[in-house]
Amino acid sequence: MKSYRTYLSFEFEEKETIKNITNHVRMVLEESGIREGVITVSSLHTTSSIFINDDEEGLIRDTLEFLEQIIPEQKAPYYWHNKSDKDAPAHLKRNIIGRSELISVTEGDMDLGHWEQIFYADFNGKRMKKICIKIMGE
Repeated sequence: MKSYRTYLSFEFEEKETIKNITNHVRMVLEESGIREGVITVSSLHTTSSIFINDDEEGLIRDTLEFLEQIIPEQKAPYYWHNKSDKDAPAHLKRNIIGRSELISVTEGDMDLGHWEQIFYADFNGKRMKKICIKIMGE
């Protein structure tokens, strides 16, 4: 079994951003030469997430607005973690969305549904953050 790992870095000006990274992951898969196996895409920061969904502008806005409704920034002074770093909402949003996604690979392509895309969500932007792409297979 072969293993391939690489890192991608992202930095956004906005405090909260959702970016489609499907093509980045697809290029890494091609570089790896692996045709059958699995890909794990993981965020390496506690204030960002990886998830799979449809790449539709309204849905992306709805996702950010939904997270704001359940974890509002306006409550920020009252979060326990904010006594030090002032970024508790970003950590909590990551807890809801999750750290990583596992995608199977068949005949050199990712097994994604017709509308499925891979997204990186940064809930505390304005600094460089990394994701890890690990591919295992043959």
